[in-house]
Amino acid sequence: MNAVKTSFSIKDLENLSGIKAHTIRIWERRYNLLEPDRSETNIRNYTLPDLQKLLNVVYLLDHDYKISKIAKNSSAEIASIVASIVENSKLGSNSNARNSFKIAMMNFDQKLFTKTYTDLLEQHSFREIFFQIFIPFLEEIGLLWQAGVVNPAHEHFISSLIKQKILLLIEHQDINEATTADKTFILFLPENEIHDLGLMYLNYEIVSHGYKSIYLGQSIPNESLKYLANNQTNANFVSYLTVKPSAISVTQFAHDFYKDIENNDVSLFLLGRLVQNEETTNLPPNVQLIKTVEAFRALL
Repeated sequence: MNAVKTSFSIKDLENLSGIKAHTIRIWERRYNLLEPDRSETNIRNYTLPDLQKLLNVVYLLDHDYKISKIAKNSSAEIASIVASIVENSKLGSNSNARNSFKIAMMNFDQKLFTKTYTDLLEQHSFREIFFQIFIPFLEEIGLLWQAGVVNPAHEHFISSLIKQKILLLIEHQDINEATTADKTFILFLPENEIHDLGLMYLNYEIVSHGYKSIYLGQSIPNESLKYLANNQTNANFVSYLTVKPSAISVTQFAHDFYKDIENNDVSLFLLGRLVQNEETTNLPPNVQLIKTVEAFRALL
């Protein structure tokens, strides 16, 4: 398991929250929203509680709170407001299952997780469980982490269990003899991108549709893909961009990808949070930005 990051630059906060560094500085001056430590050269240094507070502020802004009103509250009060909104939100007909998963997470109880999941499989397909229960549940856990209710260890624990279920499903597919031979999918995450749950689910969908899949996983340099690009027939690369690339645009990442692999004929499918607002006008010809997993499934 990767160590939990506890020190952040203002650029880190911008990338993780979506709030521009310029705006963060204004909020600091006008409202004393954050009070970062500063280095001898006056570089801001933020803590994990600073990040949690900023993410909570963003959540309240999304729920029509005004920054001037939010800033009058302490960090604990802001977290309490967020936790109250999460608690009072409608969880839908699958709330009992999500509550069981929450209890399993808080107690690190793998047996309860497995029992709840097994019971769900009696009524739902894995695809339904993933989209109707796991995704809303993980979104809620993310908010609870922001509010300081759960520890990152809890989130790692539950995410790992979900990944195990995906891996078991893939293992049960006949991956040695793909039934659809016209494409090979190569799945990878860019350097320093470690959030692989979305990519793992895409791998499940690809294998389920009978295609050959080469799953490479986290933090793969483009140069390492050159061999596959030039030695695999009908190669189609797939990546899921959550927090990386942070320093460059998705469009520039796509251009760098083709420059590094030295093959403009292969296809590149990009999904994830970072592609949602990316323009498509300057993309290389064989790149497709896929906004949803459902849209990717439709392509298979």
